[in-house]
Amino acid sequence: MTGAPKQAAAEAAGAQRLDKWLWAARFFKTRPLAVEAINGGKVQVDGQRVKPGRSIRPGNRLTIHKGEYEWRIEVQALSKQRRPATEAALLYREDEHSHRKRQEQVRERREAGRTPAPERGRPSKRDRRRIGDFTGRRRG
Repeated sequence: MTGAPKQAAAEAAGAQRLDKWLWAARFFKTRPLAVEAINGGKVQVDGQRVKPGRSIRPGNRLTIHKGEYEWRIEVQALSKQRRPATEAALLYREDEHSHRKRQEQVRERREAGRTPAPERGRPSKRDRRRIGDFTGRRRG
């Protein structure tokens, strides 16, 4: 493996891959989701678009867009393992403005009664019948 020595050298120097850090800090449930977000431009390091293998160190500033929410954080520490949420929160410090804005969005969403639409699979037999009745395509 050609990347293993390079990765080991980066970890020894106090750096870690961005996708691993986002996973360990619990911003994404899996590393592939973190990679997808990074490749999609949803994560920036120090204001620049980066690749998943980018090494980050304490002091780097990240901007993370996830859905309608945005986090502006500063990396405080690195972690090789995914730990409980209370420990993961110690890996970064969030900008006060970013935190207030996100809390306000959550409050507005709650007051408006908007909840995320439930993700559903294929329609059930009953749903298909109702769709057919509505569109006039049902025979019977």
